Amino acid sequence: MSDSRPTVADKRKAFRKLHEAGCFVIPNPWNVGTARYLQGLGFKALATTSAGHAHSLGYPDGAQSRDAVLAHYRELVEATDVPLNADFENGFADDPDGVADSVTRCIATGVAGLSIEDSPKSDTPLYAFDLSLARVKAARAAVDRAGGEVVFTARAENFIRGVPDLDDVIRRLKAYAAAGADCLYAPGIRTREQIEA
Repeated sequence: MSDSRPTVADKRKAFRKLHEAGCFVIPNPWNVGTARYLQGLGFKALATTSAGHAHSLGYPDGAQSRDAVLAHYRELVEATDVPLNADFENGFADDPDGVADSVTRCIATGVAGLSIEDSPKSDTPLYAFDLSLARVKAARAAVDRAGGEVVFTARAENFIRGVPDLDDVIRRLKAYAAAGADCLYAPGIRTREQIEA
């Protein structure tokens, strides 16, 4: 591969520009082969899939270690020339300091963006509101300490974790935005009315 490949900084700038320009499609490769294939189809950015990668290796979603997931991100970043957004699950920690440490490690892989979910890897569907907000603030601070180039998405997991309370989703997303999330995501909402709200 030639020296003309985009740098990590180039990819991060390109990812921010995609967000500033409006909507775009971002598909989910689960390995290097699918990442290169999707890049070859002309997609301008890619996003990891925690479930897709885990299932391709015979694991349930959320069962891989942080180190294994970070190695996967690094592999995809190095194999492609487009920005990569990391589906970073719950940040592999419950406490804000642990989230900050994980986010710092994730950024070091070269990703252009990352998302943090507000649900733990347990039977509890969601973190309590105050803890969720503290985790978002810790992730934002870690992104800022790393230079602030990485696009940070905060996720409200209510609808896919069995708590389909739209008012709580909106409360959470507004708080996450105020805490510095660049993007907001509420997976599982389906109706026009939910999306408009």
